[in-house]
Amino acid sequence: MQDKREKIIIYTSILGIIANILLASFKAGVGVFSRSIAIVLDAVNNLTDALSSVITIVGTKLAMKPADKKHPFGHGRSEYIAALIIAIIILYAGLTSLVESVKKIIVPSTPDYAPVSLIIVSVAVIVKIALGLFVKSAGKRVNSDSLVASGKDALMDSVISASTLVAAAVFLIFHLSLEAYLGILISFAILKTGFESLRETLSKILGERIDGVMAHEIKGTVISVDPEIRGAYDLVLNNYGPDTHLGSIHIEVPDTWTADKIDIVTRKISRAVFEKHNVAMTAVGVYSVNTKQNTSAEIYSKVAKIVHEHKDILQMHGFFVDEEEKIMRFDLVVSFDSPNMKAIYEHVVSDVKDAFPDYDIQVQFDFDISD
Repeated sequence: MQDKREKIIIYTSILGIIANILLASFKAGVGVFSRSIAIVLDAVNNLTDALSSVITIVGTKLAMKPADKKHPFGHGRSEYIAALIIAIIILYAGLTSLVESVKKIIVPSTPDYAPVSLIIVSVAVIVKIALGLFVKSAGKRVNSDSLVASGKDALMDSVISASTLVAAAVFLIFHLSLEAYLGILISFAILKTGFESLRETLSKILGERIDGVMAHEIKGTVISVDPEIRGAYDLVLNNYGPDTHLGSIHIEVPDTWTADKIDIVTRKISRAVFEKHNVAMTAVGVYSVNTKQNTSAEIYSKVAKIVHEHKDILQMHGFFVDEEEKIMRFDLVVSFDSPNMKAIYEHVVSDVKDAFPDYDIQVQFDFDISD
């Protein structure tokens, strides 16, 4: 599966390199002979696209390196670093073209469009649209941020190339040169693409919330392993590259389960989650649920009523009562939208303690990390 993904990324990137180098060569020639700064900048942008494809290949190759002692979780995040470098290159291209466009406003030159030049640019627009759609589609299919970014950039390039044709038409009809000003618009479009790519990549490197659909599916798989599992909570997925996740989760099980039973079930969970979702579960924690004491259900209802009177508490789980030792323990999930998460948590704990003064209340503060 990974080998097929690597081949698709490299094949698509090589196709992008060839197409962009050819387009850059033709556009550079057209731009120089017609004295069009917009077309020259468009050619430079094609060269940066070719370089981006080279970096995508390098990043993919590095990401496929097997885990080692120094990097036990593999090298998958190399793809995010590659995407980060591509974003920086795009930003540099945008800044460079902006400077050149401003220079052309200060020292203007009259463009000289020939029919052959306009035909070449028109063909380039069609090629860029086809290339952009193909690369973006391939990137989504194999979950490659670098390819998706390259595809978006190519589609943006087609708009830029089309705008140079509009500028040429305005000049030929009205003898009004918009080259330098169009160059500034092109520069801002390139910069916008660069900033968006940079923001998206940095967000993934920092660590994003688990996809809601994926979270529900994994929890569903966990619960389906054994009919006695009461619930699955605290799902954490650590991203070590596209389609490479290490996870942990807590399950609620009857307090009558033995260590042997827990061992068997947690191993089944790890195997099922890996087979169905390609996620390696590094830990499966356990919450015990009361089955022996009849009053525990009544206590749970009272505590749940107190907890859910606070709208910033999203969930209470892992509830257990030891009536002999007078110990009550549970977890609270506090919303990130809360104005003061710690204060809300302490308020709820205080309310529960007031309602059950004879109990040792042990409450774990949980974050809203997954749906």
